[in-house]
Amino acid sequence: MKELQLGPTMLVLTQGDITRVAADAIVNAANSGLLGGGGVDGAIHRAGGPAILQECRTILASQGRLPPGRAVATTAGRLPARFVIHTVGPIWQGGTRGEPDVLAGAYRSSLELARGLALTTVAFPSISTGAYGYPVDQAARVALRTVARFLSERPLPVQRVTFVLHDEHTLDAYTRAMENLAAAHEDL
Repeated sequence: MKELQLGPTMLVLTQGDITRVAADAIVNAANSGLLGGGGVDGAIHRAGGPAILQECRTILASQGRLPPGRAVATTAGRLPARFVIHTVGPIWQGGTRGEPDVLAGAYRSSLELARGLALTTVAFPSISTGAYGYPVDQAARVALRTVARFLSERPLPVQRVTFVLHDEHTLDAYTRAMENLAAAHEDL
């Protein structure tokens, strides 16, 4: 299963490069410093150009480092999206230091920004599963459950939420998590 209808919103899983996705917003798995880095963060900054970095510096100057679980929006620069929503996920420390709550917060904060900007399409990467070491299977469950619950509790203009996953292993983990979510008919 690679698609799941959640009320008026379609949840979609795909493998690819998030910097090539034409959406109202793409989400950046950023670090607290917001100045680019490796993985998705570095790719977004490189592809989007200096306008993203300039806005990130302005945000840093006005509010300081972005805490894990929070999100801010900037221009998308040269990307085919309108906005980049930067969010900071948790660094995996074994799962006993609040990592699931922080990860869920990163997805919720991003969706709150999308709602505030009246966006209809949002694309997420798999937050925290690269350099931050969050196990992909666990992260997929948290991500999909959080997004599904958010969409069921807070009507959004968002018509499509896409998870753009960089490799087959990550796509497989998210596919299993989506199938389990759909099969369980969870109370969202």
